[in-house]
Amino acid sequence: MENFEFYSPTYFVFGKGTENETGKFVKKYGGHKVLIHYGGGSVVRSGLLDRVKASLDAEGIQHVELGGVKASPHSDLVYQGIELARKEGVDFVLPIGGGSVMDSAKGIALGAVYDGDFWDFYCGKAGPVTKALPVGCVVTIAASGSEGSTDSVVTLVTEDGKQYKRCADGDILRPLFAIMNPELMMTLPPYQTASGIADIMAHCMERYFSHTKENELTDRLLEAVMLTMIKEGKRVMKDPSNYDARANIMWAAMVAQNNSTGVGRAQDWGTHHMDNEIGILYGASHGAGLALLFPYWMEYAMKTQGPELFVKYATRVWGCQNDFEHPEVTAREGIQRFRDFMTEIGMPATISELGGKEEDIPVMVENMFYGAPNHGNFVKLTPEIAAEIYKMAL
Repeated sequence: MENFEFYSPTYFVFGKGTENETGKFVKKYGGHKVLIHYGGGSVVRSGLLDRVKASLDAEGIQHVELGGVKASPHSDLVYQGIELARKEGVDFVLPIGGGSVMDSAKGIALGAVYDGDFWDFYCGKAGPVTKALPVGCVVTIAASGSEGSTDSVVTLVTEDGKQYKRCADGDILRPLFAIMNPELMMTLPPYQTASGIADIMAHCMERYFSHTKENELTDRLLEAVMLTMIKEGKRVMKDPSNYDARANIMWAAMVAQNNSTGVGRAQDWGTHHMDNEIGILYGASHGAGLALLFPYWMEYAMKTQGPELFVKYATRVWGCQNDFEHPEVTAREGIQRFRDFMTEIGMPATISELGGKEEDIPVMVENMFYGAPNHGNFVKLTPEIAAEIYKMAL
């Protein structure tokens, strides 16, 4: 295990009806004027936005609104939010929604107090974020785990129409509180639920496949989250209104990404970076791209790094019998079981299912490596390796 520092200040408020306590927690953490940030109409149609605003009003907290967040949030809305936050003098940012809304809100929070271009933190011109407006959140989708994480992922849209999806991070971006009511997820379409399940498992696997030795505790924690997702994922796809399944998935999303499962070990994240380009080019959900890419990444990684970790993954997570004489057989069975599970819950298995073509691969590779040369750790991706995995995934 490697040396590490870990700081996780988020106060979690979990359970039925907890969104009605939002105002109390904004007040507890010193908010006087709040920027409410959200996506489309579901937050409005469900009455959630009104309930949150009523809780703020009850505490005497002023608020302004900015909706319109799309999947893979774009920089133009972040710039708009920064301008609004400064103009209105807000001192707290409150996203209501899933990972995209939370990521966009974190971009606004850091940009509102920064003299330069907020994108400096995403393109590598500035270091980790150390100053931002405080953020609290009301979570409506179990997937990204942004409610407990240091990260914000935003897509820059250039004047010539190109898109670059990049990440900023810093402990200051961890929300001060997160309202988590599993009931809010019961009306999600099956595709969004399945995408969230895939995203959660991918967050585990990015940490699990590591060259760092002697990580027994975090290995077991990651395995526990993945086993929970297999059980509860099947249960919730059959019964979307199952509160207990939703609750377990919602908490698993946070545990998978707040990095308590990743401390002391080198992490990979190459597959996430490859998926960014699939989302940009084909509009696929983050989870869908990860679901289809990971089996092919695992096949490549097993071929180049050996089967040992993949045998452990196959036996501990998927219950495969270990073929000691032919470990690669066991490893491939585990990979196939992951692929089968993703297909069972409705995720794509190939890029071609999203409309992808081989001639798109050079564009994805070029965008992926533009201004961002380092990808992956367990497998250090080069443009040639990324292109090979994309081609495998067609």
